[in-house]
Amino acid sequence: MATYKVRVATGTDLFSGTTDSISLTIVGTQGESQKQLLNHFGRDFATGAVDEYTVQCQQDLGELIIIRLHKERYSFFPKSPWYCSYVQICAPSGRTYHFPAYQWMDGYETLALREATGKTAADDTLPILLQHRQEEIRAKQDFYHWRVFVPGLPNYVNIPSYHPPVRRHRNPNRPEWNGYIPGFPILINIKATRFLNSNLRFSFLKTASFFLRLAPMSLALKVRGLLDCKQPWKRLKDIKKIFPATKTIISEYVAEHWAEDSFFGYQYLNGINPGLFRRCTRIPDKFPVTDDMVSPFLGEGTCLQAELEKGNIYLADYRILEGIPTIELNGRKQHHCAPLCLLHFSPEGNMMPIAIQLSQTPGPNCPIFLPSDSEWDWLLAKTWVRYAEFYCHEAIAHLLASHLIAEAFCLAMLRQLPMCHPLYKLLIPHTRYTVQINSIGRALLLNEGGLSARSMSLGLEGFAEVMVRALSEITYESLYLPNDFVERGVQDLPGYYYRDDSLAVWDALERYVTEIITYYYPSDTAVEGDPELQSWVQEIFKECLLGRESSGFPTCLRTVPELIRYVTIVIYTCSARHAAVNTGQLEYTSWMPNFPSSMRNPPMQAKGLTTPETFMDTLPDVRTTCIVLLVLWTLSREPDDRRPLGHFPDIHFVEEAPRRSMEAFRQRLAQISHDIRQRNKCLPVPYYYLDPVLIENSVSI
Repeated sequence: MATYKVRVATGTDLFSGTTDSISLTIVGTQGESQKQLLNHFGRDFATGAVDEYTVQCQQDLGELIIIRLHKERYSFFPKSPWYCSYVQICAPSGRTYHFPAYQWMDGYETLALREATGKTAADDTLPILLQHRQEEIRAKQDFYHWRVFVPGLPNYVNIPSYHPPVRRHRNPNRPEWNGYIPGFPILINIKATRFLNSNLRFSFLKTASFFLRLAPMSLALKVRGLLDCKQPWKRLKDIKKIFPATKTIISEYVAEHWAEDSFFGYQYLNGINPGLFRRCTRIPDKFPVTDDMVSPFLGEGTCLQAELEKGNIYLADYRILEGIPTIELNGRKQHHCAPLCLLHFSPEGNMMPIAIQLSQTPGPNCPIFLPSDSEWDWLLAKTWVRYAEFYCHEAIAHLLASHLIAEAFCLAMLRQLPMCHPLYKLLIPHTRYTVQINSIGRALLLNEGGLSARSMSLGLEGFAEVMVRALSEITYESLYLPNDFVERGVQDLPGYYYRDDSLAVWDALERYVTEIITYYYPSDTAVEGDPELQSWVQEIFKECLLGRESSGFPTCLRTVPELIRYVTIVIYTCSARHAAVNTGQLEYTSWMPNFPSSMRNPPMQAKGLTTPETFMDTLPDVRTTCIVLLVLWTLSREPDDRRPLGHFPDIHFVEEAPRRSMEAFRQRLAQISHDIRQRNKCLPVPYYYLDPVLIENSVSI
């Protein structure tokens, strides 16, 4: 007889436990145990429990390779789902084997789990192991399908309206939201999330935290009459009343300094869309700025050409927005523009706007606005630029380049990499909840009657068109962070804290990825000869970049350095890139004139006509403002159940080398966090969006 000591861990989220019957079969290299019921006197598999059992076998099973968990009906109790975290088995030899699960078993089913050692297909020689990984991939590909969302955008997960045998039943104990928010004029299409596999859904804690914060705030705005008011704002100070209890140091600073040129320019460096501007070496023909126009703003003893040669002139070009038609909101036609903004980095270290043109086509009806123009002309010109920032941020930097691309990375991983694959173990923490939040986001933003249709000048089709245009221009090199700064000519720009912090996080992440990859891939041959890895890369190229060769995205990887770069890009996109553009949304947008989603009057065609009244009448009306800010308030507040970057509570790696690498990664992130906090003590506007403790492992909000 051989005795095996078994420990079974149930998840800690509410309703993770089960009253169903759980049995275990152990498979080793020298045999297979009989199916044995795991049962104690009293309750088994309660939420958060780690239950211990003894399994007797007729013989030593040798090296343990697979276990099967059988979930079956228990007496008269109704069916109840179970979240299994892991199973650990201590063999007679004294060796402990770890079998990670970290998934729900919803119905009566059998779940086969591999021992946790990371292995590529080349590492498996036993037929039973090769068969297991093939069956796992085939089952996931049968369940998870690609679906066209909007032609020209990354494809997304299509969950069938039925559940296959291994996932037959919806979890009745995990509450579903019916789509209605009291007082909020958007009914979210619950079909966007109701058929999601339980393993893709928010935990109960995150679900409750997410929606219980949104509902009271929306109800409060409804009761105060703000969500029904289609009138323009009468006074700027009234805008502060939308979120009177959510003030921060930065939100207060924005409300006080939003009209100042220095703060307008500062946002290009360290605001919520800090990757758009670039060094300008020649004034483009479509933006005929002359030295006479801007020399008064450059300081004494210099001129425009001299500042261009010194590298002190920068350009923000919103050409990607050109020509997109607008819609009508609340009975009034909205307006749009694609401006250009010229910036000067002053000797005092400030990024200052020196010229703004509200069209890509110069002419007599398209004046170039200057700081010397009337106060309200200049302020409205800057507000039009901030309006363009809204779309470049929300549509491109945030939704497309973070959410949609991250979801494509996630789905390709689920479909092409088995759980035992080292890359699966490395990537799975960075996919948590991404499909769920994107399903909600599609319903909120890109759905008939959603946010884009109710509160944005461009409407549903225009907002999608911005993303389609952007995806057609995204390149592999632009997602490789160090190259992006060099390509934009901002690698040595002082006071660019976003660049400094992102490069620090990138370096820590790249070192971590390098250590993991080189442990499992000792040679270029191992990379090139991994069919599952190559299928993952090919699927991302096909379904995310839509097979566009000009993107430069690889269709295969041949060397270890290529794989390190690729995986670093994927993890950074799913974590830090999203944090940089998401975390500060409310702080920079709660003061609406700093980030308007719509404009009710056309761009100025002549100078000297703007008054305080026309300025207020151009801004979004009360209802539009509240809808946008309510959603941004929700989507910028990370609910409970957070997992900061480097925090990996699920045990997927068991080998000593990757465990050491994970700890070293955490220590490097802790040092970065310390350095950021020390620097911020001396800054009037702290920059902390890339503080590792505030970066979520995944796109989950």
